[in-house]
Amino acid sequence: MSSGDEVIRVLLADDHPVYRDGLALLLGSIPGIEVAGTAADGEEAVERAADLQPDVVVMDVRMPGLDGIEATRRIVGDSPHVAVVVLTMSEEDATLFAAMRAGARGYLLKGANQAEIVRAITAVAHGEAIFGPAMARRVAEFFQATATVANDPVFPQLSPREREILALVAAGRSNAQIASALFLSPKTVRNNVSNIFAKLHVADRAEAIVRAREAGLGRTAG
Repeated sequence: MSSGDEVIRVLLADDHPVYRDGLALLLGSIPGIEVAGTAADGEEAVERAADLQPDVVVMDVRMPGLDGIEATRRIVGDSPHVAVVVLTMSEEDATLFAAMRAGARGYLLKGANQAEIVRAITAVAHGEAIFGPAMARRVAEFFQATATVANDPVFPQLSPREREILALVAAGRSNAQIASALFLSPKTVRNNVSNIFAKLHVADRAEAIVRAREAGLGRTAG
């Protein structure tokens, strides 16, 4: 965060010029925020972040060449003091967790309004982490599911990792989403799911979900 005048310097990275320019115009009109520059793809975002050293980068995910996740990883790796807010159309859990692992401090959907975007930029510039309401609930659901496994180890025939995976299966997560969330390879998740089916003597995913939910796994508030 810049000191003295307390102006938050922002770099915008998005491959859609109309959206990028519109957001630049919007943010440039907000007192206390300065649009230091823009980038049309991930490579340019990394280069411009290194040159400009902004307080915050607002980062799209799907861009040609280097995507926003890898660009975030490089920017945070090179300049840990730069905060990244991912602003994307993607509501996929895998994208959310990938952004978190890459070092993003915020995650908003492109439907977010001006106040939400400004609040996120201000929050991450001051060292906080912020997620849109829908994304925050998914993060909470993930940790609630894994906490249930840790606090109440049902299915003693399963390993701790298998119970963790079963909880996420019961919460409706796909193998790809589980792999991303738990930092595992898709093959490892598939193997664990197969072992779970065998140990529980169930024929398929639907039957495993029923068994798991009957035991209290995968249930989330709200």
